[in-house]
Parts: sequence; structure tokens; C-alpha cells
Amino acid sequence: MTKKKNGFWTFCFSFIPGAGQMYMGFMKMGISLMVLCFLPFYCAIEFSMEGLLLIDVVIWFYSFFHVHNLRAMDDEEFYALEDTFLFHVSEVQDFPLDIAKKYQKIIGAGLIFWGASMLWKNIWDMAAYLLPELLRRLINNLTYRLPQMVLAAVIIWLGVVMIRGKKRELYEESRVEQGLFVEASEKKTAEGEE
Repeated sequence: MTKKKNGFWTFCFSFIPGAGQMYMGFMKMGISLMVLCFLPFYCAIEFSMEGLLLIDVVIWFYSFFHVHNLRAMDDEEFYALEDTFLFHVSEVQDFPLDIAKKYQKIIGAGLIFWGASMLWKNIWDMAAYLLPELLRRLINNLTYRLPQMVLAAVIIWLGVVMIRGKKRELYEESRVEQGLFVEASEKKTAEGEE
């Protein structure tokens, strides 16, 4: 049940994204914020992409001020507030399944690459000391950089796909508009002849 809690503990829990919301009884909001915060953190560590940590800064500030805005609400507004997921899972229930079906091969290839990368890192950690120093450094550097390079290539590919999709959409809209313009001009010409 949601209810206003002690201001000191609310302040303390507000430093952990989602914990303040959970302390106040908004479990779904809190879990959503925790996932939203710790998923980029995990990806930043796993793929050595420190730039993703900037997302965490924004999420942290949002979570911190969101808790204090909840605490500052008057009692009527506070008790009327529903505990919902930030992602509105109920509205987009089939969305992940649709994406998984549409991009099944790409997702499968990504999962295979991710698993192979993790397996390689573990095997490499055990076998690395059997090789000469120069070869070990070369393979270690390649192993470290390969997931980043593949992820960068995927991001670029997604960007190109999105741009092409937008261009097609604009092209189709312009064709429709031109078709309407042609129909309208033909109609005026026909009216002028009568």
C-alpha cells in the first residue's frame, strides 16, 4: 500500500534509483527504474562502453527528483496515484514478441555472438598464460575490442535502416500528395471544360 513515509528515510533511499519509490509503496515504478538504471550499467561493463553510463546519470537524477516530487504531493493526489510500470507493460504486451518474430535471425545471431564472446573470455583467461607475451597481448587486445566493434557495427546498421525507412516513408507520402495534387488539378481542368 502506498503511503507517505518518513522524510529522512525517503531522502536516504532516494539515492538508489527505484529504492525511494519502493520505500513509498510504488513497487512497479521502483522496479522499472532499477531495471532502467542497472541495465545500461551492466551493458557498459560487459561491452566496455563507458558512454552508456551517461544514461545512468540521467536516470539517477530522474529517480531522485521523482521520489521528492511524490513526497511533496498533497495527500489527495498522492493516494490517487496508481503504481504502474514506467514502460506500461500492459499496453505493449505483444510488442517484444512481434519484434522477436520479425528480427528472429538477427536476435539469434546476436545471442550466439554474445554467448561465444563470454565463452571465449572464460577460455582465454584460463589458457592465456601458455602463450608468449606478445601474442597474448595481441589476442587480449583483439578479444577486448571485438564485442565493441560488433556492437558499433550493429548500431550503425540500425541507424542506416532507420534512415532508409524514414526516406521511404517520406517518398511514399510525397507520392500520395502528388497523386492528390494531380487528381485535384485534373478535377479543376474537367470543371473548366464544362
